[in-house]
Amino acid sequence: MPPTLLSQEEIEHYLIRLQGWRQDALAICRDFLFPSFGDAVAFVNRVAEVAEEADHHPNIAIDYKRVSLSVTTWASGGLTRRDFRLAGKIDGL
Repeated sequence: MPPTLLSQEEIEHYLIRLQGWRQDALAICRDFLFPSFGDAVAFVNRVAEVAEEADHHPNIAIDYKRVSLSVTTWASGGLTRRDFRLAGKIDGL
């Protein structure tokens, strides 16, 4: 059974606790800017490790020194607590 979708009120509650994340339709997103391309790629590798441990994988885009992440629970069709847990772990990197 897929995780339970969050209400808009719950989403807003969790977003307040995350620095720099924003809601974009059925996902939460954040952009990260790094001093170099190598730093951006190293960050993506750390995100990949955290995502694998959580068995929950974000969409990742690298544009030179900018990394854009988008997190949603596809199986549920929107945002769940899993998305916010993963975002928090990513912020801890």
